[in-house]
Amino acid sequence: MTRYLRRTSDRVLLVSAILSFLWAGSLVTQQVWGEPTFIIRYLLELLRDAGWVMVLLALLRAAEQPRMGSDRTRRVLGFLTFSVIFVLFTLAALEYLLNFPLVSGKLKIVGQIALSLLGICLVEQIWRNSVQSSRSSIRYLCIGILTLFAYDFFMYTDALLFGQISSGFWDARGAVNTLIVPLLGVTMMNTRKQPVEFQLSRNAMFHVSALVFAGIYLLFAAAGGYYVRVLGGDWGDALQMLFITGALAFLALLLTSRRFRARLMIFISQNFFDYKYDYREEWLKMTRELANLSDEPPLPERIIRILAGLVESSSGALWVRDEDGNFMLQSAVNLNQPRFTSIDGDCELAQFFSSREWIIDLEEYRNDPVRYNLLEIPDPILKFERGWLLIPMYLGNELYGITLIGRANARVELNWENFDLVRVVARQTCNLLAQADAQNRLSRAMQFEAVSKASAFMVHDLKTLIAQLSLLVRNAAHHRNNPAFIDDMISTTDHAVQKMSNLVDHIRKPMSDHGDQEPLDLQKMITELAAHYARNQPRPKVLGPQDAVMVRADRDQLWSVLGHLIQNAQDATPPDGEVSLTLKASTGHVVLFIQDSGTGMSEEFIRMQLFKPFESTKGLTGMGIGAYQAREYVRQIGGNIDVTSEPGMGSCFSVLLPTVKIAARSDRQQITDEPVEPTTAQAGAGRAGGLHSS
Repeated sequence: MTRYLRRTSDRVLLVSAILSFLWAGSLVTQQVWGEPTFIIRYLLELLRDAGWVMVLLALLRAAEQPRMGSDRTRRVLGFLTFSVIFVLFTLAALEYLLNFPLVSGKLKIVGQIALSLLGICLVEQIWRNSVQSSRSSIRYLCIGILTLFAYDFFMYTDALLFGQISSGFWDARGAVNTLIVPLLGVTMMNTRKQPVEFQLSRNAMFHVSALVFAGIYLLFAAAGGYYVRVLGGDWGDALQMLFITGALAFLALLLTSRRFRARLMIFISQNFFDYKYDYREEWLKMTRELANLSDEPPLPERIIRILAGLVESSSGALWVRDEDGNFMLQSAVNLNQPRFTSIDGDCELAQFFSSREWIIDLEEYRNDPVRYNLLEIPDPILKFERGWLLIPMYLGNELYGITLIGRANARVELNWENFDLVRVVARQTCNLLAQADAQNRLSRAMQFEAVSKASAFMVHDLKTLIAQLSLLVRNAAHHRNNPAFIDDMISTTDHAVQKMSNLVDHIRKPMSDHGDQEPLDLQKMITELAAHYARNQPRPKVLGPQDAVMVRADRDQLWSVLGHLIQNAQDATPPDGEVSLTLKASTGHVVLFIQDSGTGMSEEFIRMQLFKPFESTKGLTGMGIGAYQAREYVRQIGGNIDVTSEPGMGSCFSVLLPTVKIAARSDRQQITDEPVEPTTAQAGAGRAGGLHSS
């Protein structure tokens, strides 16, 4: 009393302890000496309950930074509690003075149950809304007070149901009160800690209100069940069970009803808070909804539910602008779709939304069209019978979509706060909708690009085959009697047939991009390529060592890649120029240098256009994908293509490929993927010129 009474909550706690001591003493003296009477003990119990309620209210009042609406909540809860105490105390005092029973014992029990329930609600409210760091200073006090009220609640509820107080509850009541004394002592020792910082939230108020409503409802249900049993005669017990079961089912229906929950939340927002919305909660809820990357439910449906939930609705529809500028219906939630759903992009409503960011109340529009300058609403919107709000959705400063919200589940009075929040959320969700649409368009464009790319590669190969066959046709009239020409024509035609067959197989099985890889003698292939392209001028020359160099690749694809590079070198070189093919090997790799003395290329052309698909220097006769296709395949098998060139000085293509090792055995040769060791001549060439020297 001399050291720990600095704060109001401490002094109120002392008063409550004194009242509890007097109440407990009256029970002891009544048990020993038969005094005082029941009314005196009942009045002291009411004072004891009032003392503990005052402690809880003092905790609310002791908040250092009270939140908006906390004073109002404290006043309402305090008014309800002390109203019950005042009524019960007044009736009991009059009964004592007049010596005449004014109320029955059951009404006194109902009053005690109500007091206990209000006390439990106050404890729950304090604990739910206190800061996590400050809960340690009030934990023991809240647990002690909650124990008192909860025990009384169960004891008096049991007495109401069975018509008398249970001897077990009554005998243990003193021991239960004794158990909380150490908790109060710990609270007093922690009194120098910070008081609770009370933070009121709409969800907490909603839960407390629902709990109070459920408690009061159950009290009336219990009373109704009792009178049904009394008046029911032989069927009293059965009728009582039927009545209680129906009451519980009806309570479950109320608590799960969206309309009831919406009306209760609106009542709480209007009477306990300065703002209608808990903006932090609304923003977190919207973030959780939009963070879902799956398509269940689809994004347009989620956006409708978010906007509808802001005004206590559960239905709506969404239109989004298409490529033609019209608005197409994307989704409708809990609304019957009309036959025609598209909205003209040049309609009067679209022009109205393009000039001003207004939210149109269709009920207000139907009652007073002049308020909206006799605006014409399209039929696809008016055909929705339960339509309520029309919300424009902007992407930047342009109208991107229109959202229709269905009628609310409860009567909602809209003001500037509703409209501001709806407009902000509409803009945020519209950005996500536009991003999703852009991703879909990009995906379609990539699919078309893949098809176009495959078609271009196919056309490129067909163009090469057509050039070969056309050359045969032009020379057939002059060399039809030449046996060598006939042999060459048969060979070329057979090669064309094989190429077209491979092309058809590749189209049927596009997954086999690497082909059937096998060990190949690159030196032998270079020699065959030089002989194959010797008919064109200048003839390619094979220089350097003639040792076998093994690589792993698909023969047809590697032949096509190297042949394309050799043919390009011939096309860029005059007939009197030179085209040379040189192989140089090192540990694990081999480099093929395809060098010409042709026109050459600029450094900018090599960097920006040479390996870029669909860029060609051959005009309409080229597809611009040969070099790109060649480098992509070489990279697929672990190599690379590099180019050095100067205008007027020629070019050198360096084709780097990984080699495989030949392991000799007694009866056969085995080829492995281990790096090949260079020969003395190859090592000397590598040291003299390096891999990329020309």
